[in-house]
Amino acid sequence: MRLVLGKDCRVHSMVHKPTGQECVVPGTRLPVFTATQYRRPYNNELQLAYPAKSTVFAADSVRREGDLLVVSFGLLDYEARIRLRITNAYIGFRLEELDYKTTAGYRDKPKTCVDEVCFLQLPIRERKNFGDWLNVLWDEKVAFNLLATDPYAKIDAGQFPDSRLFSASAVDEVKLEGVGAALVTTATANLLDRIASVEQDFNLPRGAESRRRKEYKWSYCETQNVRPQNIDQHIAYPRQAGFRAMVTYCRAFAKGSGHFEWRPEYPKGMDDLHVVVQKIKQAGLLAGLHLHYNKADKTDPYVMGKPDPRLNLSRLLTLVTPLDAKTTTVTVDENPRGAPLEDGRRFLKISNELITYENYTTTPPYQFLGCQRSQLDTRSATHDTGCKLGILDVDTWPLFVRFDQRTTIQEEVAQPLGTIYRNAEFQFAYFDEAEAVHPPYWFTVSWAQWLVHRRLQPEPLFAEGACKSHFSWHMLARGNAFDIFQPEVIKAATREHPTAEAERVALDFTNINFGWIGYWLPDQDTVGMQSDMLEYVTSRAAAWDCPIALQADLEKLELHPRTPDNLEVIRRWEDVRARNWLTDEN
Repeated sequence: MRLVLGKDCRVHSMVHKPTGQECVVPGTRLPVFTATQYRRPYNNELQLAYPAKSTVFAADSVRREGDLLVVSFGLLDYEARIRLRITNAYIGFRLEELDYKTTAGYRDKPKTCVDEVCFLQLPIRERKNFGDWLNVLWDEKVAFNLLATDPYAKIDAGQFPDSRLFSASAVDEVKLEGVGAALVTTATANLLDRIASVEQDFNLPRGAESRRRKEYKWSYCETQNVRPQNIDQHIAYPRQAGFRAMVTYCRAFAKGSGHFEWRPEYPKGMDDLHVVVQKIKQAGLLAGLHLHYNKADKTDPYVMGKPDPRLNLSRLLTLVTPLDAKTTTVTVDENPRGAPLEDGRRFLKISNELITYENYTTTPPYQFLGCQRSQLDTRSATHDTGCKLGILDVDTWPLFVRFDQRTTIQEEVAQPLGTIYRNAEFQFAYFDEAEAVHPPYWFTVSWAQWLVHRRLQPEPLFAEGACKSHFSWHMLARGNAFDIFQPEVIKAATREHPTAEAERVALDFTNINFGWIGYWLPDQDTVGMQSDMLEYVTSRAAAWDCPIALQADLEKLELHPRTPDNLEVIRRWEDVRARNWLTDEN
């Protein structure tokens, strides 16, 4: 490509050289670089000139010094230094430095903050296809892709009638300097090659490589209650169904997430788990790990007894009246409107004590009512007026408490997960409950995944996850599975959800998992899982060349009268995909 920027910080042209196509909208006056102050303009003169609201300031000049772009934001007295990395595959942009450049004026001006810097913004002509996960715009000939080169870049593409405004930004709440993105304009057939170059040069997880592996298309059977004593029985069913992979759920061998303490059924700990994984692999099956990673069970040492200060608090409150060790009403200064009222989620944390509540008032005095003290083995204590307390961020299961991703706890938990993955010799991973993080979601969803993923060695052949953000594309090679639909609605739900998602995610050069498929026994409430239902799901998955996942409960598989028929349906469609019998034409 050839990208031409004017000294006035407007884009003049971006041409794909082999085809001669102009990729940007001509004559646009949008600036390539901007700086945003969220709450109000902070400089005294700007406060007087502009209203108190989020304000975007356009850069007013840019010059090139070797491999640096020096960008001036004259109104804010800031200068940005953006490092260029120009290769045959992409152009890299890295916001290296943001300097306050005080200028001579009527009086000294203190340094003010900048909340967000857009270090690249381009209005790209609309094309046939847009993948919002990878942030790629493409047709049969040319693809345009702006992707993050680290977890910190905020990547987006706003839609207009004839174009999309692609942008890469650094946000102060996350990281303001040392943040980068890569600009790719290439023949569509070469896009994954270009992304692979970016991933190699910036030491990113190998998302392009994962999508090209033969294992990428393999379906799997997940075992919920596997033990060293019953692993052989578990293995018999996926082999009968023609599966090429098998997943072990972390709660099968661990009491819970957080410290991942061994269940009593694994008395030898890692040795027992290694036996399970080796038997899976010896049976010719790929071995995967299904893990919860961004939260701790309520019964885990991170929560019980003395709750870790790095557990997330969804809101901070201020104690108005002191508490003795027996008080059952907690009065606070702030309105608790919107605090959880679901069973199992009503927790306050004050110092090292956890307190549950029945309800609260939303008019003064603001009070939590029906409180029970010293919950989850914590100790009741006295607390003074003015003490800060918080609403514990209990997830919606509600078995778990979420981590504060601004602290070191996620990295700490990643270490034992890495040890389990490496020593047991797993080969791929499923990142469950990836949505169990706090804002800003564009960052924390993939940040938590990245902290764990980089500990999984050797790097997983591929990974899946329950939620994704832009940077996740490098780690989650397959889109999330939908879990789980009852037999009576599974056909309609498959049409509405996985089939629609497969078409959407294909625009990101990715496929999805058409599972998870539950396995119900016939009883008075349901006809149970039947062969025609499995035929429907697996045939639709095959049409999109996508895998499925079956949640395999050993007891249900053994008791269901149609298990042999059901597994034969899966085997036939797995064989269809393995032989590439279906093509785009037929």
